Amino acid sequence: MDTTTIDPKLLNDPAFQRVLADALAIQDRFAAEPVYAKTGKGFLKSAGVEELKQIKAAQEQAGK
Repeated sequence: MDTTTIDPKLLNDPAFQRVLADALAIQDRFAAEPVYAKTGKGFLKSAGVEELKQIKAAQEQAGK
C-alpha cells in the first residue's frame, strides 16, 4: 500500500488504524470475478470455521 496518498492526520487516527488493519487482514480473502476484474467487484471467501472460532474467543476475552 502506498501511504503517500493517505492524509497524514488519518494515519495517526486510532479509528482509521483499526479500519485499515481490518481491511488488510481480509485482503487475501477477496476474490475478483473474472468478468468484473476491471470494476473491482467480486466476493469475499469464507474465513472458515477455525478462524471464526478464534474471532469469537477473542471477542469473549475482550468482553471480560
